[in-house]
Amino acid sequence: MTTKQSTLLAVNGTLMRGLELNPNLLKVGATFVREDATDECYRIWSIDDRHPAMMRTPGEGAQIALELWDVPLDGLAQVLLSEPPGLAIGKVLLKDKTVVLGVLGEPFLCQGKREITAYGGWRAYVEQRDRKT
Repeated sequence: MTTKQSTLLAVNGTLMRGLELNPNLLKVGATFVREDATDECYRIWSIDDRHPAMMRTPGEGAQIALELWDVPLDGLAQVLLSEPPGLAIGKVLLKDKTVVLGVLGEPFLCQGKREITAYGGWRAYVEQRDRKT
């Protein structure tokens, strides 16, 4: 008997439930596990108000809200290839000090972009931004 292998994936932007790229997770059979947050060593930027990019910044930063999804390994590459350019997979340190795979931004992507760390995450930033318009 073969069991389908999967991994936890931390998502902090448009892959989250109800947002633009969430169907990419659902299409590969991923299932929502829970809301969570990073350890206090991450910063996040808005990339032209289309999606966020989160980077680990040891010694500075904040907890960033995210979601954990259980993603079949055979669908993980498909999800990642559908992500905007400059986003990559890496290891993310959660608030409980466990490490999971997650979506991170490459440094070049964040240069000159609006930092939104103070909002605590993409969803909170978008809600605040939309209230102003």
